[in-house]
This record gives sequence, structure tokens and C-alpha cells, in this order.
Amino acid sequence: MATRLIKYKISLAFPKFNFLIKHLSSSVKLNMPKPKVLRVGKISFAHEKWDEISKLVEVVDCESANREEFFQDLKGKYSDITNVLRTFASVEQTGRFDEELASHMPDTLVSVSHTGAGYDQVDVEPFTKRGVQVSNVTVPVEDPTADTALYLTLSCLRNYQQGHELMMKGEWPKKGFAGAKLGRSPEGKVVGILGMGGIGRAIRDRLKPFGFKEILYHNRSQLKPDLENGARYVSKDELYKQADIICISVPLNAHTRHSINSDEISKMKDGVIIVNTARGAVINESQLPGLIRSGKIGAFGADVFENEPQVSQELLDFPNVVSLPHMGTYTYEAIKNMEEWAADNVEVCLKTGKVKSIVPEQYNMKIDPKPLI
Repeated sequence: MATRLIKYKISLAFPKFNFLIKHLSSSVKLNMPKPKVLRVGKISFAHEKWDEISKLVEVVDCESANREEFFQDLKGKYSDITNVLRTFASVEQTGRFDEELASHMPDTLVSVSHTGAGYDQVDVEPFTKRGVQVSNVTVPVEDPTADTALYLTLSCLRNYQQGHELMMKGEWPKKGFAGAKLGRSPEGKVVGILGMGGIGRAIRDRLKPFGFKEILYHNRSQLKPDLENGARYVSKDELYKQADIICISVPLNAHTRHSINSDEISKMKDGVIIVNTARGAVINESQLPGLIRSGKIGAFGADVFENEPQVSQELLDFPNVVSLPHMGTYTYEAIKNMEEWAADNVEVCLKTGKVKSIVPEQYNMKIDPKPLI
């Protein structure tokens, strides 16, 4: 109270006092170097967004040829970076953002923004220990990924891919329906969704109009009724027991890696359809051929594979495997929206001190917001 009174009296005695302080503060800001944002990986479509950000801060593109050179550059020309924007493909340039890489990051670093929903290339814990926020892309990936899950689900049910391939081989004039196996309709079928986040809910919304008997889901915790939107929460074992089709929509981490394996699949219905649009390594892929051959898995639809782009030819050759080369968000609109969302994470962090969509592992992280611009 006494301090406020002193300031008030000074302002009365010296009317230009406040103006002088503000002017000096502005001058100091003008003379300070701009925050430096490092972009690791190619930006394809969000150029206008980055042009706007470049007016506020210094944006540099990573020119390091490999991981070792990147480490050296972090001690040199990138030693004062405040924010990093990385893409999925940039792993070829720097390797994983793991504990080793985190240890080379300068103390000036505030955030790492990943351009994608799945951020398994980033080990969050070492960055959390350093007080560095990690963000990913959420909303823009939901619809295109769910569209892909719908395609895979219907193709597995109806054997569309098998019919197409046989027709391309000229089998239609020889056999009815080109010899494709008789399909099944959604009628009377139960769908189980593992992971009911934004993507899982978008998958649910696309499947509902097709007339499935019921949609079940399992999550870390039950959702509120308005978010469930007609889906029913069950335990994981109960989902395995009841579902005819299981859509996988969980992130890849230490807890989920190979969480879908022969032991878990043994709990599922015989002839179950499994659709994976999450990450390939959530499934123990090496066990799939035997389970498909035995009929335990009736069909497998996947946009993601454990060691992509290398995929077992044995797995791909099964007529009841519907495969895509990781095309879930492979549209102009999706990529542009993802890039702009990731850029927003950088910009919001610069202006407020906090990223827009922090990863779940850091929900309880203590952050002292310090705007940089």
C-alpha cells in the first residue's frame, strides 16, 4: 500500500514520469533480439501463417544434415532458440526427440510443437524435466483419420479390396463377383472402439448411420454422457468379448506398444475384424499372419504398420487384409490445417507463454507463463 502511494505521489510531482518509464521499456524491447523459432522439416502449405509469425520473431529452418550435426548446431547457430516446430518426416534429419536430444537443447527453449497427432517420435518426459512444453495437433486430424477408419471397416466387411484386385486380374468374366468372398453387412454387428478421444469419437459418428447394432468403447476413463453420444463404456475385456469389429485409436507409448497381441486377441471373437488407424506398433504385427491364417482374425484393415514403410509381404498378400500406405491425413486440406495448428501452437506460446494443445502427459505440468512477444 505504501509503495503504491509513493508511486502515485511521484506521478503527481513528475507528470512525465510514467511516459518516460514506458518509453524506456519500449526502447529496451526494441533493442532486444527477437525470439528465434527453429523449424525442423518442410512446411508444404501453411506459408501465409508462417509469414505472419515471421513478422514477430526470427524464423530459421534447420539446415543440419544429420543428428550429430544437429547437436553441434544446437551449441552454435541454434543456441538461442526459444521454440521448435518439427514434422513427422524430420526424424530422418535429427532422429527421435529423445532424452539424448533433449539434453543438447539450449536453456532458452520453451516449447516443442509437433506437426501431427501421434507424437511417439518425441519422448515427453525428458522435456518435462527441463520445463519444456510439448504440443501436438488435435482437431485437424480427427475427421480425415476417421474417414480412413470408415473406409477400412466397410472394405473389410464387404471384401471390396479383394473384389477390386480380382477384377483387375480379369477374373470377373470367369467367376461371379470376380470370385470375391461373400461379404457381411453392418446389420447386427457390434463395433468396439479402443480409445475414445477426438479421433475415436469421429469414428463413432461416421459409423452410426450405417446401422450397426451397438457401438462400445473403452477409454482410460468413462466419458460424460454428452461426449459418449450413444456409445456404451465397457471394460477392455468386455469389449474384446462382444465386438465383431474393433477400431484401434490409442496413442503409441510405452504402455500401448504391442498391447494388441496374441494373448489379447485370444479374448476376441473368432473372425474378429481389426482396424488400425493409430500406430502400427500398437499391434504385435509379427503375430498377425498366423492369427489371420487360422481364422481368428477374419479381416485386418490398416493404414499404419509397425516398421513402415517396410511391411511384411506375407501380411499384405492375404486377401482379407485391406492396406493403405499411411494415407489417413493425406489430403491438401488436412495437411494445411495440421501445419497451421502446429504454427498456432508456436504463436500462442510466444504470445501467452503456454502452447494451445499441450500433450496429455503434461496436463499437470507446472508452467510459469512468460510471453516472449
